[in-house]
Amino acid sequence: MNKKLVLKLYEIGAVKFGDFALKSGMQSPIYIDLRLLVSHPELLKIVAKEMKRILDKLKYDRIAGIPYAALPIATALSLATDRPMIYTRKEQKDYGTKKMIEGGYKAGETAVVVDDLVTTAKSKFEAIEPLLAEGLVVKDIVVLIDREQGGREQLREKGYELHACIHITKMLKFLLKQEQIGKEKYDEVIAFLEKNKV
Repeated sequence: MNKKLVLKLYEIGAVKFGDFALKSGMQSPIYIDLRLLVSHPELLKIVAKEMKRILDKLKYDRIAGIPYAALPIATALSLATDRPMIYTRKEQKDYGTKKMIEGGYKAGETAVVVDDLVTTAKSKFEAIEPLLAEGLVVKDIVVLIDREQGGREQLREKGYELHACIHITKMLKFLLKQEQIGKEKYDEVIAFLEKNKV
């Protein structure tokens, strides 16, 4: 885990503590907002460099970003790896080509799916479905942060491998050690993560 990256994410407010509603419907004492990376190009470069280390070990033809938070990350990764990028749409276009996938690709190619983080695997499955429908192969999903709430296990059950740069429990331990959060907040978040695994 890149400790400097964790501190920078905390400093820009990408890691927040409070009471937040998540996309999954859960109420969480921690919220990770990686959409802020678009306003911090130097930090976005560091994120791409960290994720590239994982991608360098994988076999793939295209990077598939998940809208919307991961699109800047996937773009930065495409530039860093010199590999082409595609992305799945959240909704099908009702004009022009009416495509569900933007960018060029060929059936039979392998796409590595890139997202900002994982809580449950639901949004990953939603993004993978149109890729498979177009004949692309998906084996690996790469995220910056794993919230360790069951997404990895859900993906593995369907034959996908999750790779993460940062695991939330290690990040929390580090923030506690750096006195960025207190023991009470640390314990609260850890208890929430343990209780709310899917």
